[in-house]
Amino acid sequence: MSANSLLYELKYIIYTEYCILYEILIYLNRPITIKLYHFQGTMLTELNRTERELRIKNYSSKTIKSYLYGLREYFSFKANNYPELDQENIRNFLLHCAQNQISPQSRNLFLYAIKFYYRNVTRNLQKIEIQSAKKPKSLPVVLSRIEIRKTIESPRNPKHKLLLSLAYGGGLRVSEVISLKVQDLDLDELTIHIKQAKGQKDRISVIPESIADELRNLVAGKANNDFVFASERGGKLTTRTAQKVFENALQVSGIKKDATFHSLRHSFATHLLENGTDIRYVQELLGHQNIRTTQIYTQVTNPQLKNIKSPFCA
Repeated sequence: MSANSLLYELKYIIYTEYCILYEILIYLNRPITIKLYHFQGTMLTELNRTERELRIKNYSSKTIKSYLYGLREYFSFKANNYPELDQENIRNFLLHCAQNQISPQSRNLFLYAIKFYYRNVTRNLQKIEIQSAKKPKSLPVVLSRIEIRKTIESPRNPKHKLLLSLAYGGGLRVSEVISLKVQDLDLDELTIHIKQAKGQKDRISVIPESIADELRNLVAGKANNDFVFASERGGKLTTRTAQKVFENALQVSGIKKDATFHSLRHSFATHLLENGTDIRYVQELLGHQNIRTTQIYTQVTNPQLKNIKSPFCA
């Protein structure tokens, strides 16, 4: 183990308990005012400065949490002189991450956080000449219509069935479906107003007519500001709870695909394209800023490829 790696590990052990508290404060969206000894205090100062700038620029709470986590990892590796831009040190940090099996996506997020810090917090105008890590190209996991039906019919809890039905039928992310409020549903027009979704953008999506009456029964008597899918104790469902609902349904259905809750959204887009829906409407329903993001589904749903017969003869 190199001296830098050993120093990194030692410092990581030293402030592990502090980091747990720090994550709790970030999660609770609370300002961090803890005074610690010099090593932590200096890091905390820079993290506070970064958090302030992120909030001024109206970044989402999820992005703020991710950037601060990435910077904490980088600062801990750098060990000192955080505001001093050292591109070789950044490269060594990213290499360290790669050697520790951190995914290309996470390493890229760390790099974005570092660039944000030097550009917007320290106001260093020097360009960081480090390219993002190449991400593996993989097609989305899509469930067939029969598999969708099996998955949705698997839960015994009617509310769980309805949650999965709406997520698939409207192409919703897990964070969007658990955040839906009664006032966001227009059951007469069969539309959903999804507010402040990814990228802090609003959009409109569709409600399947087949579940409209079930939704009416579910929200009957609730206030406009109540969550559609409230937890048993009231309030918002957690992301993990919704994901667990899907995972249990997939297991009961016997489907062996490596699908996740997000596969419902992938399947929604793919099936719309199979139905002949214009790709630009699909883009709008999904809330994609760039149509190239939507075009990935054309590789999954290409009917001409599916009609090709293999030349193999038994």
